[in-house]
Amino acid sequence: MSASPSAALAGLAWGACGVVAFGLTLPLTRLVVPVMDPVFIGLGRAVVAALVAAVLLALSRAPWPNRRQWLSLAVVAAGVVLGFPVLSAMAMQSVPASHGGVVLGLLPLATALASVVLNHERPSAGFWLTAAAGALLVVVYAGGADLGQLAAGDALLLGATVSAAVGYAVGGRLSASMGGWQVICWALVLSLPFIAVPAWQRAPVDLAAIGVEQWTAFAYLALVSQLAGFFLWNRGLALGGVARVAQVQLLQPFVTLVGATVLLGEAWGLRDLVFALLVVASVGLNRRTTISRRS
Repeated sequence: MSASPSAALAGLAWGACGVVAFGLTLPLTRLVVPVMDPVFIGLGRAVVAALVAAVLLALSRAPWPNRRQWLSLAVVAAGVVLGFPVLSAMAMQSVPASHGGVVLGLLPLATALASVVLNHERPSAGFWLTAAAGALLVVVYAGGADLGQLAAGDALLLGATVSAAVGYAVGGRLSASMGGWQVICWALVLSLPFIAVPAWQRAPVDLAAIGVEQWTAFAYLALVSQLAGFFLWNRGLALGGVARVAQVQLLQPFVTLVGATVLLGEAWGLRDLVFALLVVASVGLNRRTTISRRS
């Protein structure tokens, strides 16, 4: 069944908060890439988040997942704990954060596709038309005058997109039965035995040589991008439906754009604002479409 209007609206609101939390991920990753190995950025932030997640689970006495839930958690971990953080950090070595942000604008459509396959949701034709229009806007925006010329990091960004889309789709479904915060916490704890040693091996040799600004950015990536943001995002997916709420992420490129300007000094102008308004319009139209679940 489709989500009720009130649940759909609440899902969109929670999802939008998650998008704001996630929107600074690429600029802050770009900020620390010059002083940290990208694999350490991806895995190290997950190690820190996993330790915090373990404490939260213990304090709340959260019930242990069952066998089926563990299997789904493994997919979530592979997508949003391993795949996306590492691949996106590697991409930030060769492309600007603003470029990465708009390429990741394809993520809502990828998440909707993953949801259709994995969660048996049935978007209407109108949903697909508005989702495709939004994604096309992002592609045109990303290409600009150089449309058709892919940067070296684009393949990594596309891999990160696929990883996150699968993780979001499975995590959103699982959030309906476990609670969004528990999904990401258990996924992080499940990952910890596999990522701790590689993260340690890629850790910076001279920790004191890294500035406060970079450590602050890394702390954000660990505690917000990898943990708290998912509390908001998974709750939104559970309330409003994965395919619909995922479209709110079409706004994330522009959150990233503002973050890149403030944190990295990357400039933007009227063209960026026009595309932002067009994408917002596509999300608004998308809200009026219907999504149901196969029985």
